[in-house]
Amino acid sequence: MDNAESEARRALARLRRAAEKVERELAGVAGALRHAEAEDFPADRYDEIAAAVRLVLDFTEEEGDRLREKILHAGGLEPGRVRRS
Repeated sequence: MDNAESEARRALARLRRAAEKVERELAGVAGALRHAEAEDFPADRYDEIAAAVRLVLDFTEEEGDRLREKILHAGGLEPGRVRRS
């Protein structure tokens, strides 16, 4: 694995951790506001934002898989034949 691939994997991991944190913080804000605002709480908008964050998380997973396969292929290994323990 060269330096660019290593840096890409680290950056992707940072992005995933940031998106996971956004997901947790959004849930906390939504919970507090839902309690405070009751029926005035814009649940639909919060659901839209949560779905957008989920898209980012899905993207990081897909890109991580793609990078892993690319690295394995470059190393002469077939991605489907390597098992993680």
